[in-house]
Amino acid sequence: MERVFTRREALGAAAAIGAAALLGPAAGAAGAASPSGRPTRIPLPNGFQPEGITIGRSPYAWFGSIADGDVYRASLATGRGRVAVEGLGAGRSVIGLKIDRQERRLFLSGGFSREIRVADVRSGKIARLFTVGAEGSMVNDVVLTPQAAWFTDSFRPQLYRLELDRHGEPAREVATVALGGEWEQGTDFTANGIARTPDGKALLVVNTVVEGGSLMRVDPRDGTARRVDLGDLAIPFGDGLLLLGRHLYIVQQQLNQVDVVRLDAAGTRGTPIARITDPRFRIPTTAAAWGDRIYLPNARFDVPPTPDTEYDAVAVDQV
Repeated sequence: MERVFTRREALGAAAAIGAAALLGPAAGAAGAASPSGRPTRIPLPNGFQPEGITIGRSPYAWFGSIADGDVYRASLATGRGRVAVEGLGAGRSVIGLKIDRQERRLFLSGGFSREIRVADVRSGKIARLFTVGAEGSMVNDVVLTPQAAWFTDSFRPQLYRLELDRHGEPAREVATVALGGEWEQGTDFTANGIARTPDGKALLVVNTVVEGGSLMRVDPRDGTARRVDLGDLAIPFGDGLLLLGRHLYIVQQQLNQVDVVRLDAAGTRGTPIARITDPRFRIPTTAAAWGDRIYLPNARFDVPPTPDTEYDAVAVDQV
């Protein structure tokens, strides 16, 4: 049986080496263009080890590198790109990332470095850097609200809140919000992707432990977590979350699928409506949207990462 590498092993290796089944697969072979002319595959640099993706108002995707923390910017029109933010080196990964509405700042999750970084989009420089958590913490994913940037810690029962002023400028300190209520913390990797509820009043966080993998609704005021009722849907490999209106896209990395649920406004209940699969999926981890498409980087956690390993991102139709 083919060996599957965990994200933790991939991060360790990085430090060492320095639509739907209901809708059918997306049209276009790898590297081909769709009828719109936009490519359905975006090649990434060899050895890049992508994990996170973010897309703003402009037709560009930004990808974070597990290997050395580079941020790669690619055109959705041509598929071509370049490194826009130089990484800080081996062991200082970028896992999750989000670009703000003004497209002025990138908020970066630093993995096992325990760093939260804010990069200036125009200059490509790191404008703010915070070290959070404790030994063994892993800053994983991030979501932006009008008031704050929220980050998950995969190995500790807490979130990190970086306040934003009315201009989107980040504060000088990061607050830690302990998770309680129905939150269960495992002995290993627990929290993963994060998103907002449709009404914007709470947060949604993947928990890999509760009932073998669940979606939790978290009150941002005090960290109280409650399990979201998803019916019969299980998310044992839930990773990145993407909310579009009331449709929540849940990327299940090692299953090579994206489950789509329709949520109620408060995010307390969701009805599964579709499952996106595609033969080009090679352990996708996160998702971002542009136009009528969803873009997903293939993390390829099933192969040992090397400087020559090929990586890409693929586009599929929205539900």
